[in-house]
Amino acid sequence: MSVYLLDYGAGNVRSIVNAIQHLGFELKWIESAEDFEKADKIIFPGVGAFGSAIKKLEETGFKEPLRKYLLANKPFMGICIGMQCLFSGSDESPDSQGLGIIDRKIVKFTKTKAVPHIGWNHATGDDAFYYFVHSYAAIYDDIPDWQYSLTTYHDQTFVSSIQRGNVFATQFHPEKSGHAGLKLIDSFLRGVHTGIPRPVGKPKDMLSRRIIACLDVRSNDQGDLVVTKGDQYDVREKTGDSNVRNLGKPVELARRYFEEGADEVTFLNITSFRDSPLKDTPMLRVLEEASKSVFVPLTIGGGIRDLVEPDGTKIPALEVAGQYFRSGADKVSIGSDAVYCAEAFHKGDRSPNCISEISRVYGCQAVVISVDPKRVYVKDAAEANGHHVVETSRPGPEGQTLCWYQCTVKGGREMRDLDVIQLVTACEQMGAGEILLNCMDQDGTNAGYDLELIASVKKHVTIPVIASSGAGKPEHFSELFAKTNVEAGLAAGIFHRREVPIQSVKDHLIQSGYTIRNE
Repeated sequence: MSVYLLDYGAGNVRSIVNAIQHLGFELKWIESAEDFEKADKIIFPGVGAFGSAIKKLEETGFKEPLRKYLLANKPFMGICIGMQCLFSGSDESPDSQGLGIIDRKIVKFTKTKAVPHIGWNHATGDDAFYYFVHSYAAIYDDIPDWQYSLTTYHDQTFVSSIQRGNVFATQFHPEKSGHAGLKLIDSFLRGVHTGIPRPVGKPKDMLSRRIIACLDVRSNDQGDLVVTKGDQYDVREKTGDSNVRNLGKPVELARRYFEEGADEVTFLNITSFRDSPLKDTPMLRVLEEASKSVFVPLTIGGGIRDLVEPDGTKIPALEVAGQYFRSGADKVSIGSDAVYCAEAFHKGDRSPNCISEISRVYGCQAVVISVDPKRVYVKDAAEANGHHVVETSRPGPEGQTLCWYQCTVKGGREMRDLDVIQLVTACEQMGAGEILLNCMDQDGTNAGYDLELIASVKKHVTIPVIASSGAGKPEHFSELFAKTNVEAGLAAGIFHRREVPIQSVKDHLIQSGYTIRNE
């Protein structure tokens, strides 16, 4: 059997390749129009923008051969954009004409909820959770000869998978949907029924709250790449020889977290590797190895910026991000450079930057903004000099009950004249799809999240928010979701040291009435 992969050059296809090989199958790449005739099965994964995918199909001369293959009812599996391309068009790229296999248009979710739709949700009639990450969808419009499953996100129901004859496609990412997703891919490759019943009526919203494991990765004093954890960003031991705290190897820990039920895994590279050529950057190897056995979304942060190679060659952030995507990342997290972009944005600069360019090519859902704010206490709003002030239940050293959150760069070592609300609102307008909200004051304390900071940010953006810093027990997660309504909670040290197992957090949240993926 000849299984071919149609890769149009955007996003992370390494994960679907790894999933197929993990299941014991080999595959080939479509390199010419003639390959469509040779293929017994074709898999078309895709992320990013509808228009970019269609344009690439046209430029490679693959659009018409693919359309011919589909009309011949040959075995096909499309994923995300690979499904959307089957439709006649999309509001995302009004000037681009889709394959037209399905005479309907893809539309954007309404802003009555956080957009993109990121996380684990059900497909009609299936108890399994699948991973979704998209801003546009085929809104439910009664196309019974095509719709295979429906999913509801807040107040909108959309077609989450389609099937007619041998043509099958999903809006969700099975290669990132854990064991349930692997089973679905295996069913397609073996030519057996996928197991998802046809929809009967509109389903209820089953979007799960996400529990994310974070791995801070850096070189230790011996030159080995290790996972570490800081206390208010200080990663060295407090006693003895003050070595970098070593909590394990990155790939081994990531694999452990996948098996323990983490909904996503985030790698934050806190070593610069400035003297290393991009192709030799150790984090690329980490991603390549982790993606072979970790079938949930992987985010990489640190070093996503314009680079200058040791030989003087300049590499734009877009190309850096592309290298990480090709190595296995699903999302990139931008830290210090997001602050610089936001400062320029507030000065009126609307020129392309790392956020807007990566979002344009790979989609906003691929761009996460990592925020490292620190509290600044003030006696009144005037003292904050125009920055967004929050009333706090944690008084300052002089009894102040007001504070603002100052953005930092360079791992928290440098303060900037920019507050957290100015940062996140600017980044959303520039094209970011998600906020990873840290807090220097709470980092490593195990005293709970900074709920005042998180609630303030959540109120000012319409994109999903991941809360970080301070989790010390399962109750901190339920308190977080109850008081801020964020989409995800992230933790590091308590998971690394097994002080609080991921499963204990999930069990507590289920008992508290939250929808949780519990594979």
